[in-house]
Amino acid sequence: MERPYEDSVTARVQGKLLQYYDIMNEGKVQSQRDKQTIQELVSDISHQVKTPIANIQMFTGILRQHRLTEEKRAEFLETMASQINKLEFLMQSLIKMSRLETGTFVLHMEEAPLEKTIAQAISTVWAKADRKNIQLSADCAPSITVQHDPKWTAEALGNILDNGVKYTPEGGSISVSVRPWQFYTRIDISDTGIGIREEHYHDIFQRFYRAQETAAEEGVGLGLYLANGIITRQKGYISVKSNVGEGTTFSVYLLS
Repeated sequence: MERPYEDSVTARVQGKLLQYYDIMNEGKVQSQRDKQTIQELVSDISHQVKTPIANIQMFTGILRQHRLTEEKRAEFLETMASQINKLEFLMQSLIKMSRLETGTFVLHMEEAPLEKTIAQAISTVWAKADRKNIQLSADCAPSITVQHDPKWTAEALGNILDNGVKYTPEGGSISVSVRPWQFYTRIDISDTGIGIREEHYHDIFQRFYRAQETAAEEGVGLGLYLANGIITRQKGYISVKSNVGEGTTFSVYLLS
């Protein structure tokens, strides 16, 4: 009787066949996972673009078929421009997401001052914050430098700041503070917004996630997903702590 583990030609062949079977089975499972991911992604994209496209088509039809006053025509054109901008923003976000997931974007790591990267991030939300009378402040010593990609890190921090501006009521505040640790440098982005329930801490970093209480706000649910992907690919991570109705702090950790 042949024993499964005896050192014979037959046993070695059986072992190799089992290895090939495991590899092929794992490949099949991964292929099924990839197929499901693609199906989910196509479904998500279809859902996201449906509303702005439908609005553009509707207003185009109205402009073609109805005699309108110049004032009304200008109002409809302004609405269409807003929907086109929304569609453009969505497509750019999807391109970034695609590059992130496929690994086709390239990080250019360098030892650079965090102060400049944070200033770049703040500049992307300054106008929006000003319209809501939200005070922005930053505390980062010019001497603090870390290994990071300034462009992509500014994008990640800008997305977190944009999230804060979006969900902070008028007259609120958002602060950025930097504290070097032994192995990491910590960037705290704190707002006085509506807050996040603890059970949703993980959900907010999922692509296209929108909480029910924030559904009325502009957005597609990709900002924090992209921010998390960018930071983790620099061997950093993001944590969140929040009190509902009081505000949220996102802590970004970059290797020192």
